[in-house]
Amino acid sequence: MSASLPLADAECTDLSDIVDTERYPLHDPDHPRMRELVASCRAHLAGNGSAVLHGFLRPAALAQARAEGVALAGKTYFSSRKVNAYFTADDPSLPEADPRRVFMDRTSGFVTRDVIPADAIIHRIYVAQAMKRFVATCLGEERVWEYADPYAGLVQNVMPPGTEQPWHYDTNEFIVSMMTQQPDAGGDFEYCPNIRSPQGENYGGVGAVVRGETREPINVITLQPGDLQLFKGRFSLHRVTQVKGAIDRHTAIFAYSQKPGVIGRLERTRQLYGRVSEMHLEAEQRLVRADNLVD
Repeated sequence: MSASLPLADAECTDLSDIVDTERYPLHDPDHPRMRELVASCRAHLAGNGSAVLHGFLRPAALAQARAEGVALAGKTYFSSRKVNAYFTADDPSLPEADPRRVFMDRTSGFVTRDVIPADAIIHRIYVAQAMKRFVATCLGEERVWEYADPYAGLVQNVMPPGTEQPWHYDTNEFIVSMMTQQPDAGGDFEYCPNIRSPQGENYGGVGAVVRGETREPINVITLQPGDLQLFKGRFSLHRVTQVKGAIDRHTAIFAYSQKPGVIGRLERTRQLYGRVSEMHLEAEQRLVRADNLVD
């Protein structure tokens, strides 16, 4: 009988077979290297809202993750529509220059968690206790939780040549992502650190960016396959530029929350994934927002 493949396991404290634990010893929180790593991530997150861990995966695991991503791409839900940075409907009562009235092409696609196998590299990473412990420590949280959302907790973003993600915010305060396949050209990650805050939307500054009037607040990151990124996307406007060449851009997105039971917004779920579940319908009825920011 052949050995069974490792499956996603929320009790897993050691990902040494897939993560380069010589560089990133997630299994040993007290390791000197780990303390240095956490301090560095915290400093970068505090300074500009983003921390990148290069070469997070071992080469063989990265090759496997890439192959799995290519296979999963056939299950992608693609949509093409005009959206604003807040995923809200047009409001003709607002001035035309208001960023809520600036609509951009969104042409990327997603593979949702419910169709990602439990033995996939990205699924094993997402649920592992070692990973959640590391993310929480970097963010200064006592603990983080997986999304309860059946679709959005773990997704693979698939961007074929010609597609792009326009300027937007995340509904969660932070997101963790890992590129598994890099395109020939384009597909850069651009963001404006802390362009808004819980105290205000800064529509003037945001409007200048989404209308293309300034690039002054924009940071650019060209990620490589196997890079892990921690990013505070609730307050930092961000986008992925148009993918060019002949190769898709594949990125795993690991969504964690500061509280258990998080379910994505109904309309945003419908737009991104083309369907909703009973959990989304029920959650929308109970929704109470923790801040007054527009999604």
